[in-house]
Amino acid sequence: MADLASNRIVITVLGKNRPGIVASISRVLGEATVDIRDITQSIIEDIFTMTMLADMGSSSLDFTQLQEKLVEAGSEIGVTVQIQREDVFNFMYRL
Repeated sequence: MADLASNRIVITVLGKNRPGIVASISRVLGEATVDIRDITQSIIEDIFTMTMLADMGSSSLDFTQLQEKLVEAGSEIGVTVQIQREDVFNFMYRL
């Protein structure tokens, strides 16, 4: 069970809404062979928010490399992208 949790990540995206945000982030994940397990997004006025649960068990990148690629992609399209391991995320909400 611990191995599974260490492969799962939570990705959050926040920024001004514009076309191509989901495509840009999904492209990075697809190229890295990261499996998107769940995705939710909303737009409040002109602010875009997205949360993804993904599994990087088959990824060609390690956590830090994936983080760098996602931050770079976000910067190119003007949004903030954060990534964290799901086990850390769950621990924070158990406190």
